[in-house]
Amino acid sequence: MRAVVVHTPGHYEVTTVADPTPGPGEVVIAPAAVGICGTDAHIVDGEFAPTPYPIVPGHEFTGEVVALGAGVTGLRTGEQVAVDPSLFCGACHFCAIGRGNLCENWGAIGDTVDGAMAEYVKVPAANCYRLPEGIEVSQGTLIEPLSCAVRGFDVLPRRLGDHYLIYGAGTMGLMMLQLARTAGAASLSVVDLNTDRLRVAEQLGADATAVSAAQLDRPQGWETVIDCTGAIPVIEDGLTRVRRGGTFQQFGVAPSAAAASFSPFRVYNDEITIVGSMAVLHSFGRAVDLMAKGVIDAGTMITHRYALDDFGTALQTFRQGTGRKIQICPQV
Repeated sequence: MRAVVVHTPGHYEVTTVADPTPGPGEVVIAPAAVGICGTDAHIVDGEFAPTPYPIVPGHEFTGEVVALGAGVTGLRTGEQVAVDPSLFCGACHFCAIGRGNLCENWGAIGDTVDGAMAEYVKVPAANCYRLPEGIEVSQGTLIEPLSCAVRGFDVLPRRLGDHYLIYGAGTMGLMMLQLARTAGAASLSVVDLNTDRLRVAEQLGADATAVSAAQLDRPQGWETVIDCTGAIPVIEDGLTRVRRGGTFQQFGVAPSAAAASFSPFRVYNDEITIVGSMAVLHSFGRAVDLMAKGVIDAGTMITHRYALDDFGTALQTFRQGTGRKIQICPQV
């Protein structure tokens, strides 16, 4: 089969590799569409520590079941599914207490084992979710990032009538915006340097947008501030924008060695809550249901589709910040 193979950091190619064979409890999927995520770029650059090389990237995907391993009973060939890429060991302390996203032996399809930037990919059958009627298979790739956003909301207060400030109007920022709207936000403000993305944020329900939070008229601050950028200057600014008694969420992925400055006194004196949110936890099935309900405007979110052989062009488009969700279509 044809696949994108990252041989070593900075060195990848589209080449021919052996077809996968499903083991017990596994299935083989023919990916119809695969979303490019920031993690994929980090893997190509050698900036995602858990990744072994060589590896086939791709963890946001949907496709058709084409082969079943021994013991698989809940799926049939020909079904269209979305796949939760999470691979938890089930044996460590964090798995035992239901916090598999913090698994001491954490792994993920496309991050630590071969993923879906290929004509075929092998996955655990238990990780597959049938696509409900009404969800186009290409749009189903948004379920995985949506499941991360749902996990983010699991650790937020989610009070009706809160005022939200979201930094970043890329895929994740726009998803958090749409979930906040559904969760009953009183107002939604979005900050991004890309004015084209801000226009899309307004289209999706933002009440106010700006290239800097200083330009927004809310001197008392916001009850909920969410960083979806991972950029240190943005994080430092966002921490100053939280209203007394409010919550700051670190959702964007910052470099592992980066450090941000903040006022510990203000965190104490204003009772600021700071929370993190890592990947997917008990949220994939709910993301399927939310997609089926139309909570996310999938048509607006997906802007570019490329063939497998055009992975390099797709990655460059992603790095340039052009458009929104960019996909690879391995069967084209």
